[in-house]
Amino acid sequence: MTATLARGQIAERLAGVGYVADQGLATALALMDMLGRPLLLEGEAGVGKTEVAKALAALHGVELIRLQCYEGLDRNEALYEWNYQSQLLAIKIREGGDAKQIEDEIFSEKYLLERPLLAAIRKDVPPVLLIDEIDRADQEFEAFLLEILSDFQVSIPELGTIRAKTIPRVVLTSNGTRELSDALRRRCLYHVIDFPDVDREVRILLVRVPGIDAELAFQIARLVERIRKEDLSKTPGIAESLDWAAALVGLGVTRLDADREAVYDTLSCVLKTREDQSRITREVSDRLIGKVA
Repeated sequence: MTATLARGQIAERLAGVGYVADQGLATALALMDMLGRPLLLEGEAGVGKTEVAKALAALHGVELIRLQCYEGLDRNEALYEWNYQSQLLAIKIREGGDAKQIEDEIFSEKYLLERPLLAAIRKDVPPVLLIDEIDRADQEFEAFLLEILSDFQVSIPELGTIRAKTIPRVVLTSNGTRELSDALRRRCLYHVIDFPDVDREVRILLVRVPGIDAELAFQIARLVERIRKEDLSKTPGIAESLDWAAALVGLGVTRLDADREAVYDTLSCVLKTREDQSRITREVSDRLIGKVA
């Protein structure tokens, strides 16, 4: 199967699970499978990076395992921990017994708590491993992650080396809050996800919002596009578009210019800060509706 054929099939199957992918993303996902490499997705918050991993798991019918990164994340929280409370209880129960036997028991699989990275490589069926917002973790954790992605094995001092049963499909996302290392970028395939153009956003709305009319979807997509060009502190993402469309459909709106009051009253679906709501006044809302109607 060529990459060209694969990307066409991937785009079609992703649409079947509710994700509308452009050609570039479909190609990146095809190459991800072909080359067996992790895929690094960058882009603004709200463009649908995390949804790619969810859709990929649904497409292949496998488990999604998510590691949410944050400042201060360490290897134990990402890899494994021992169930200390159960270990202490076991020690207390067996107090006075053979020390070596007690040690062997409490540092056995029974007391091992899998965290996302270890869980991902121990599945019989390869899952999708989502490493979300890797840019929020520090550089030390990033270096540790590189080791895992290179060898797909884990060394646990008390148990030895645990090698991967299967190799997961790995998706990393970044919002660009800090620059990632060259080593991580070299290890991964790379794709940037932008806010969708009007045509793709219309397709997304039609796929994800039950009962929406094509004309209303087109008007919403055009209006959201214009709102994104306003001087806002938080640009509305695709999730906000979907919420707004669902709200308008639920209120029985069929055309934005026919019910401007409902449009303005539901702007809280897309404008998520006080400053942004104060910028999009009723007059601004009417002006933007006039341009898209």
